[in-house]
Amino acid sequence: MSITKNLKNIQSQIPNQVTLVAVSKTKPVADLMEAYQAGQRIFGENKIQEILDKYEQMPKDIQWHMIGHVQSNKVKYMAPFVSLIHGVDSLSLLKEINKQALKNNRVIDCLLQIHIAQEETKFGLNESELNDLLQSEEFKSLKNIQIKGLMGMATFTDNEDQIKKEFQYLKSLFDQFTIHNSPFTILSMGMSGDFKLAIACGSTMVRVGSSIFGNR
Repeated sequence: MSITKNLKNIQSQIPNQVTLVAVSKTKPVADLMEAYQAGQRIFGENKIQEILDKYEQMPKDIQWHMIGHVQSNKVKYMAPFVSLIHGVDSLSLLKEINKQALKNNRVIDCLLQIHIAQEETKFGLNESELNDLLQSEEFKSLKNIQIKGLMGMATFTDNEDQIKKEFQYLKSLFDQFTIHNSPFTILSMGMSGDFKLAIACGSTMVRVGSSIFGNR
């Protein structure tokens, strides 16, 4: 099946209010361009060098999302153009993003990553850390970032009940927290294997790679 057909197939399964991020990591520019020609404008990458290379080669109306774990020393490379950073899991990283956004005269949108999986290998804040971060004066002083919502990755398992519980927990946090009295708008959860379940649990943004571009 072609990338275009795959993309149309996924789009047909996603409601209008849910945003599709095409996860294009490790894929060549030609594959991304096929998705672009088919109308896709939001792409997700997880490595700084790769997102930079693709940004330079591709049309400038693309929104680039950084979906991988972010190292503070790499933020400066994507700060001029990144649209949304999904995996922010510390105040120190937010401070660096704020600093680099200021240098580029931008406000950079971010999502806070919440640890919902049973696996220790996944990154993210827990509920009390999220609360502490949002209440801290240091966080409130950061003017060049905007927290748009939350992101989480479910446990890699075939147990749908467990995945559902994790998604529901993230949705409950999403509903409970507000920033400067305004509610979160983006809940990024769900990937190729579980995006339908994520949408049923309230996701507003899904990250789909292999179902569009094929396996890596």
